[in-house]
Amino acid sequence: MASGGPVAFGGFSTTRNILPLPEGAERFGAGSSAWRLGSVPAHFLPDQRGHRRILILGWCGVTGSELRRLANAPLPTDITWRWPGVYTVVEETRDSVICHTDPASALPLYVTAWSSGWAWSTSARMLAGLTSASVDSQRLACLVLAPSVPTLVGSHTCYTGVEQLTPGCRIELPPDGGSLRCTAPWRPDPVAGTPHHRLRSALTTAVALRVKADPYLSCDLSGGLDSTTITVLAAAALPDQHKLNAVTIHPEGDENGADLHYAKLASEAHKDRITHHLLPLATEHLPYTGITSVPATDEPAPSTLTLARLTAQLRWMHQHLGSRTHLTGDGGDSVLFQPPVHLADLIRHRRWSRTMSEALGWARLRHCSIAPLLLDAAMTARTSRRDALAGLARSLAAPALARDARQNRVGWFHTLPTPPWAQPAALRLLADAAGEAVDTEDPLLGLDTSVRTLVDEIREVARTAAADAQLAATCGIDLHNPFLDVRVMDTVLRTSLDQRSRVHAYKPLLARAMRHLLPGKVAARTTKGSFNTDHYAGLRTNLADVSALADGHLAGLGLIDPNRLRGHLRQAAAGIPMPLATIEQALSAEAWLHSHHHTPGPVWTDRAVRDAHA
Repeated sequence: MASGGPVAFGGFSTTRNILPLPEGAERFGAGSSAWRLGSVPAHFLPDQRGHRRILILGWCGVTGSELRRLANAPLPTDITWRWPGVYTVVEETRDSVICHTDPASALPLYVTAWSSGWAWSTSARMLAGLTSASVDSQRLACLVLAPSVPTLVGSHTCYTGVEQLTPGCRIELPPDGGSLRCTAPWRPDPVAGTPHHRLRSALTTAVALRVKADPYLSCDLSGGLDSTTITVLAAAALPDQHKLNAVTIHPEGDENGADLHYAKLASEAHKDRITHHLLPLATEHLPYTGITSVPATDEPAPSTLTLARLTAQLRWMHQHLGSRTHLTGDGGDSVLFQPPVHLADLIRHRRWSRTMSEALGWARLRHCSIAPLLLDAAMTARTSRRDALAGLARSLAAPALARDARQNRVGWFHTLPTPPWAQPAALRLLADAAGEAVDTEDPLLGLDTSVRTLVDEIREVARTAAADAQLAATCGIDLHNPFLDVRVMDTVLRTSLDQRSRVHAYKPLLARAMRHLLPGKVAARTTKGSFNTDHYAGLRTNLADVSALADGHLAGLGLIDPNRLRGHLRQAAAGIPMPLATIEQALSAEAWLHSHHHTPGPVWTDRAVRDAHA
């Protein structure tokens, strides 16, 4: 459970016999170089012959009997997606450390070179403290200017020299600091079966795992399909004597919004199992309020700009409801929506009727012409991911005005319009990142374009959600997003082409999977509420504070022009229509940098521990 302090795992693969330890951390069993910081679930299995130790780190639904069978047998190939939860597996042997990474990246693993060997951790910031790493300007440029192309990030983190291990892989860390040896056992090829049955099972077990651990947990109940699904599953899984605390936030003085209406429908349908709490939020909770007070995390948290709203909710739940564990529906959009590039798959597999039907449906939904959609889809169907990356690299190296800025495109990758406040140095870093991506081997060759695209998107959302969980931990809350569990992702991505959702449909797979628990009107919902008005109001209210951030660390790194950014902030606050995505990314990054530079880094104690090789 969250305790208010940092929570992480880590360890070493090195020939050194004396190893440091983060302040407050504890080692696992005798002879292990691995450590745990904070109260977080883990299983430690010492091999009876003393040659191997197995660590299952994080929330995992493995049973006691399954653990006993693992102790002295080779690990199964599917060990990181066999059970519900968010977890990773580490083997310590006499010769090396082997990391089996979470395919969804909801519990990412990071490494850095250290003392002629390797240090690993679930916290990039912890490793940055170990090596006194500086911030990675290329990673920041990608974060601000190309958040919609997660493949540009590669293994980079926000810290120079700290890399993320590839998700869904078996990676050996040689103790002599040699090159990492990586294989990719996870691959979401289609499987037989009924998709909505498999999704129902995966979500049910994901939620039940948390309920079993903490029957006093709480849930978001926004009124949307995703959060309502998690809420009703949690309510159904509770012991008979418990009722679920479900929380709906709403503007102060307004209890008539559509989202609140649907939330009330759901709570009324399960009133014997749900206690529904309405939490009004006022002007002091608007977006952009107090964002420089964001806690230090591995990377900018998605909730940075809505920090005031999120922390108000978390602290209220912790104080008034006694919440220690909280579930949300975050991640549902990424897992369940079919990307438009699905049209290219339909063309490649010669599903002509579906191609026309879905292209027409998407064109109507997006109010655009069908002809460009079909042309783009046909071109994409003949383009490999690597060739698309090469084209992206050429585009990023070209002058901004020469790039194709058409909306509603169907393709492998989509960049945001280049803002006029982006400095040439930032654009060069972006082009460098694209060049690196072209030269990086893809471990998932041959997947359908939509599936490969979803893998990247889900991993990006899941990894950044870990930063939100770090933020929530400072409020005493253990934050969970069951839609980002590996078995949920794996289940959806293994759906065959002919059973995949239509590109213009609103989560039909989830609605069908949950129709036995959701009220009919909630299951039939095809829209969700928007907070755009709040964001503009928050920007107007906090314009002076956010404008002051323009002269901050991003400007110091030569990535942005502060005067031009301030001008765009004033225009946005005045209501002039413009894309806000890159502006919001820049402000989130600046708030993160402020916290990084003003928060004391992790302390590694002088107290040493003896490694297993001693």
